[in-house]
Amino acid sequence: MRKLDLLFFISFFLSLTISKAQYPEGNVKTEYLYSEVLENEFGENPNRRVTIYLPPEYSESKQRYPVLYFLHGFTWSDSLMIAESQFDKLLDKAIAKDIIEPVIVVMPNHFTLFRGSWYTNSKLTGNWADFTGEDLVNFVDHNYRTISNRDSRGIAGHSMGGQGAIKIAMLFSDIFSTVYALSPATLDPTNSEFGIQGEAYKRINEISTREELITDWNEFLPNAIVAMGRAFSPNLNKPPFYADFPYEYVNDSLIVNYEVLELWKKKSAMGMVDHHIEDLRKLNAIKLDWGRNDGFDHIPTTCLLFSKKLENLGINHFAEEYIGNHSNKLFTDDGRVMKDMLPFFNTYLKFEE
Repeated sequence: MRKLDLLFFISFFLSLTISKAQYPEGNVKTEYLYSEVLENEFGENPNRRVTIYLPPEYSESKQRYPVLYFLHGFTWSDSLMIAESQFDKLLDKAIAKDIIEPVIVVMPNHFTLFRGSWYTNSKLTGNWADFTGEDLVNFVDHNYRTISNRDSRGIAGHSMGGQGAIKIAMLFSDIFSTVYALSPATLDPTNSEFGIQGEAYKRINEISTREELITDWNEFLPNAIVAMGRAFSPNLNKPPFYADFPYEYVNDSLIVNYEVLELWKKKSAMGMVDHHIEDLRKLNAIKLDWGRNDGFDHIPTTCLLFSKKLENLGINHFAEEYIGNHSNKLFTDDGRVMKDMLPFFNTYLKFEE
């Protein structure tokens, strides 16, 4: 091998070695947390998996860390946040590049029998909001070296998890200080494709089993609506899905169930605002963003309406539309998590006791 070739090979090898080693790796742990508030008679498991990211220096130090709770989207899970989204690798890079100081990140599993809890308390499926805002936080504070005060706790999420983060921040403003919602879905769950003109309600009438709904993504919208019904308007005497819906078809005629419609609006993030104005004002920082070209038509519309509602109430917040769709600019090196969400929490979370 010629000398120049040998030098090039050595240089190339060293560059690869440095590249692989330049981001110290955090530790990803899997825990299982039983929650009494999730006990139910309809098959949901109250023993929940929780994925926890510990920063690279955690095991060698005695330091305490702030905690970011991240809520996954519909059909997704905590384990997929690592296996597919590779959130841990992004956190390694963000910490190494001083985009965010070392932080603990907690990802609870809200994947249910119908592929999503909607982070909502339900007499049918369990109290998922209470589990997240109380039991989970207590478990993490008890078992890990956290800075256990609200100024050092943030909550974020994508899609279903984005609306969940906003709702839980409102419900538990004494627990969380900062919230960031990425493309939050169904801030108003009766808008656009989830509204009166959507075809999904008619399709629900034609489906009689859970398996038809949750197999692949052919019935994504009917699946999402059924999961919301089980969360927002459960009916323990109405099989097969044990839920009431704001719209239904009877003999091919559309019927509006106004009481259910009002209940869905009341339990939505948009509807909760009026009853949680002071909770929202108590938060140190609020941000939501959304892609202009989101394939779910309701998201750009409802995000803008939600922001305008906060603005009209004098609630300080950040809101931003970017050129992107529902998921193409999230966990990439130039995506919203790296460039916007993590710097946001680095600014507004308290990193020292």
